[in-house]
Amino acid sequence: MEYSKSQQKIMQKLKFRGPQSVKILSNQIDMTTMGVRQHLMDLDKKGLVKQTLEAKQRRGRPIRLWKLTEHGHHHFTDGHAQLVLEIIDLVRELDGEEHLNELIKLRNTKIEKNYASELQTADSDLSAQVKCLAELRNNEGYMSEVRLLPDGWLLIENHCPIYAATKNCRQFYHSELSCLQNLFEGVAKVQRVEHVLTGARRCAYKVSPLN
Repeated sequence: MEYSKSQQKIMQKLKFRGPQSVKILSNQIDMTTMGVRQHLMDLDKKGLVKQTLEAKQRRGRPIRLWKLTEHGHHHFTDGHAQLVLEIIDLVRELDGEEHLNELIKLRNTKIEKNYASELQTADSDLSAQVKCLAELRNNEGYMSEVRLLPDGWLLIENHCPIYAATKNCRQFYHSELSCLQNLFEGVAKVQRVEHVLTGARRCAYKVSPLN
């Protein structure tokens, strides 16, 4: 399935920012509202986007927002997902769940060590550490960004490149959080506040300094 550059931009904005109005999308990608509507209608026919129910506004008429469909979110999915699922099933058949858990644990340990090594080269300030981690995750396909909170930071992951594996094997779900918590042990508290497996459109972790 082919998409124009403008359609790619629209889908990326919906991926990063969630449901958006035609007017907001128009401003974000510097295109006329008519042009945005035409692209949205084409994406709608392809099953990649859809309109939400009318959102109530404090003033003026209700508006309709556009968002990615499940198929639209899968547009960003890692191309090796099927291979990973096949490997998981083979490990389960050959060695059982215990060995699969051990493999995931070893993978998590390796990733954690790599992260820790990279964070050591960053500024010791916690804010810089969180931003460095976001960049590392972004390089791995998580479409990460950091937002400042009154009591910490929100590490947002707009895409999960291991979604298929996580959905098939819940050990990945737990190992992801464990890895981030271990990285900031004794320095900050890490809580998972959103996850795609629980119905959210993205994953997000709140990082709160202990002092």
